[in-house]
Amino acid sequence: MDLEALREDVRRQMPDKRWRHTLGVAETAVRLAQRYGADPAKAELAALLHDYAKAWPVSRQEQIIREQGLAQDLLDYDKELWHAHVGAWAAKTTHGIEDEEVLDAIRYHTSGRERMTLLDKIICLADYIEPGRDFPGVERIRALAEKSLEEALVAGFDSTIRHLLETGKRIYPLTVIARNALLAEIISCSKTSETEASGWQETRSNC
Repeated sequence: MDLEALREDVRRQMPDKRWRHTLGVAETAVRLAQRYGADPAKAELAALLHDYAKAWPVSRQEQIIREQGLAQDLLDYDKELWHAHVGAWAAKTTHGIEDEEVLDAIRYHTSGRERMTLLDKIICLADYIEPGRDFPGVERIRALAEKSLEEALVAGFDSTIRHLLETGKRIYPLTVIARNALLAEIISCSKTSETEASGWQETRSNC
């Protein structure tokens, strides 16, 4: 794959501010991948493409969702969600991306999902904490990201849910499901750590 050609095409899809954000997400995603053992090349690719359709007219996004049979329930919720699924579709149809791990990381970077993969978590979190982000609580999320992807993502989703509640918007159910699943992972890891600390190491974990 010609990464430079892909970069140029992505850049043409968006204004300069969104491109700077995209570069920030790519930089952060590579760093998180190196820290937590994911594939940095996949992280960079998914990050570069995560907002591919963000600046497209919402009418075009809606048309693609309807005509390509993407997640139809998205149309009942905030339009900010739409570009992720449309972007995954575009990554496959325009750039020939076939790696489902990469496509899913693009597809679920706004909402999260149950049983998020490591790459899902990295792209979603990088989108929250890239250097250009400046919102209440972002420094806490960045600090949590240094020790736990799951704890940082829960804090990020909490911030999103709080904003939606304050602005009177509907909450996409998959985001609540993702948050609860991450909390379950954190609790499970905590119990595993306590068991290992007490000398019982029969249960192995990736925590």
